[in-house]
Amino acid sequence: MNLDLTEEQKLIQETAREFARVELEPVAAKLDNGGDTEIFYENLKKLAELGFMGLNIKDEYGGSEAGVVAFSLAMTELARACAATAVTVSVNNMVCEVIQALGTEEQKKKYIEKICCGEYAAGAFALTEPGAGSDPAGMTVTAVRDGDEWILNGAKIFITSGDCAGVFVVWAVTDPDAPKGKGISIFLVEAGTTGLIVGKKEDKMGQHASATNEILFEDCRIPASAIMGKLNDGFRVAVTELAGGRIGIGSLALGLGLAAMDAATQYSLERRQFGKKISDFQAIQWKIADMYTALEAGKFLLMNAAYQKEMGRPFSKEASMAKVFTTEAANAACYEAMQIFGGYGYTNDFPLERYARDVRITTIYEGTSEVQRLIIAREILNKFS
Repeated sequence: MNLDLTEEQKLIQETAREFARVELEPVAAKLDNGGDTEIFYENLKKLAELGFMGLNIKDEYGGSEAGVVAFSLAMTELARACAATAVTVSVNNMVCEVIQALGTEEQKKKYIEKICCGEYAAGAFALTEPGAGSDPAGMTVTAVRDGDEWILNGAKIFITSGDCAGVFVVWAVTDPDAPKGKGISIFLVEAGTTGLIVGKKEDKMGQHASATNEILFEDCRIPASAIMGKLNDGFRVAVTELAGGRIGIGSLALGLGLAAMDAATQYSLERRQFGKKISDFQAIQWKIADMYTALEAGKFLLMNAAYQKEMGRPFSKEASMAKVFTTEAANAACYEAMQIFGGYGYTNDFPLERYARDVRITTIYEGTSEVQRLIIAREILNKFS
């Protein structure tokens, strides 16, 4: 097995790393503390110009055609500096991928190019609802056909980039009499459409620069042509096409874990207690050894999932394995890194407390750790049945 990166993958990784160092790292703390959001949007625009909003998108739609492995590498490097920027880039890529996979030629040309070039700061997925999180089949937002239009009603929550998205990929019930999960369809709804209301921005624990909003639909009328994919086939898409998002979030978590451990390892070589560097103590050495080992394992799980997807092979189980392992390893790494810093790690003088807040959500969004384990177990048990 050849684990070497291609020259293109190396270039994308290096470009993302340099962009993170020069553009993201200097402003990450400021943005986290509610600083000038224009800087955040300027950086998204720059990343679009560099081709990072459509890494696995065909050139004819404005994408880079760099593949899924390159996408994973880029997410890791960006997240080392600013997780809020990285999650926006990850969601943008997945919005483009779903439209590329399911949209009509007109939809692809109209929306993917606008996200890839930065005309739209972001795209958004409107899937989660107050009563339908880990169980999306329980959604209640409805879409009712009325002549040449669909009328949407209901509410979505926890929508990443809700306040800056140019287009929303919206899941809604189109056949309320169908068995659970069978009567759901997908629609493309442009920002500014009458009846689409961007609600409150959630006051979150971390990833502050990335807005997370409630989205309301109040007699929101959209053209019949706004439907994407087959009628009543939306739930299957939600549990298959979006599996790629787990690769993005796992990669983001890996970047946070590595950033935390890099900072802590450097600190351990400088901090002295009991007359010696704390890196000389076995307790610290074992934390370093264990955390880097876990993160390295997570990296290869992510690379495998990304490669399987890139090759067009089934990858749902591999993506779930990569996400659950890497996000939990990254959470542990951030907290062990804070432990190495001691009291200083709990202050705003160092980025450890931000890493710890930013990483916590990674075991929750794009499917909780519990849901990932259900998916993994189901696929393994089906193989044995």
